[in-house]
This record gives sequence, C-alpha cells and structure tokens, in this order.
Amino acid sequence: MKSIKHPGVAAAFESFPAKPRRRLLALRKLILDTAKATPGVGRLEETLKWGEPAYLTPQTKSGSTIRIAWKAAEPKQYAIYFHCQTNLIESFRGMFPSDFKFAGNRAIVFHEDDVLPKEQLACCIAAALTYHLNQGL
Repeated sequence: MKSIKHPGVAAAFESFPAKPRRRLLALRKLILDTAKATPGVGRLEETLKWGEPAYLTPQTKSGSTIRIAWKAAEPKQYAIYFHCQTNLIESFRGMFPSDFKFAGNRAIVFHEDDVLPKEQLACCIAAALTYHLNQGL
C-alpha cells in the first residue's frame, strides 16, 4: 500500500481503533487505485478536512472531495463522505439501491463486519472524482 506522506493524515489513521483503521485503510487503497485507473482525474491530493482523511483532485479539478472517517459515537461503523451539495448520493441510491446503507445526502455507511462491494464502490468513487468533468466544466 502507498505510504501516507501527510503527517496529519497518518496521525488521523493512527487515532482510529485497529479494526476500523484496517477498514479505512482498505477504503483509502480503493480510492487511490480508482483515481489512478480513472481517466481525467490526475494527481490525487491526500489531506485533512475537518480532521478526517480527504482526497481531492487539485491538478485537474475534475472531482468533488471524498472523505473517510470513523466516529466514536457509532464505534461499529465507518463511512465514506461525499459533498452534500452534489447529486452524488442521490445518483448512487439510484444505481445501487440495495448495495449500500446511505446517510442523508452525504455518506455511505458500513458496519465493521461488512464485506465491501468494491466494484460498486469504485463506481461511486470514480463518479465523485470526475464529478466536475461530468457537470460540463
């Protein structure tokens, strides 16, 4: 797995309990792999937004920010967050109505024991990373 260069991001991952950390690192890998395989995305920046690992497309500005996090209030869950002022979650609900648990218009939530539907999730990640390209920028 690609090492984490941003010290704040590394510290954020270290702050998560072991089981959710492993799950979030798997999400991170899927985000990085999907970005690399998706035309138009360009270099991905890994940073912190609201103290959580976040992924942006600063070079191409092709996409919308993706964040991943675990919250102590729901210790058996972790999530991938999308910008709430986009139609991404609405689109994902239509494409994958029974594959995911959605939280409002901003997140896909997983239980720590869920098997990730990687193919479907990669489609969602690719859509977020190319959101602005697909909006006609």
